[in-house]
Amino acid sequence: QVQLAESGGGLVQAGGSLRLSCAASGRTFSSYAMGWFRQAPGKEREFVAAISWSGGITYYADSVKGRFTISRDNAKNTVYLQMNSLKPEDTAVYYCAAKTRYSGSVYRSDTYDYWGQGTQVTVSS
Repeated sequence: QVQLAESGGGLVQAGGSLRLSCAASGRTFSSYAMGWFRQAPGKEREFVAAISWSGGITYYADSVKGRFTISRDNAKNTVYLQMNSLKPEDTAVYYCAAKTRYSGSVYRSDTYDYWGQGTQVTVSS
């Protein structure tokens, strides 16, 4: 079992920055990949970023590449999402997720086993 808790969401103006955090507990954090997804009202949940168990490999959606950075601190059991140059279209509930299985694509939400409760990010124009 893995428990995940996001924090750091809020209201920010376009062009601003936020850093989301996701604290994990339960299974050994350093043994699985982590991902961030988001869901805007009326839209499907979409992939944002993912990071391998060691932090050595990262993945990004094209829409956030160059603006968002995913990182992890295995000593603190925490994964981060640094979001810069925010746009109104980044407004969504952001979820962190744990991928404890080796198989499956990091880009697909159905390959993640555990999810946090989500944190709201609102970007005003």
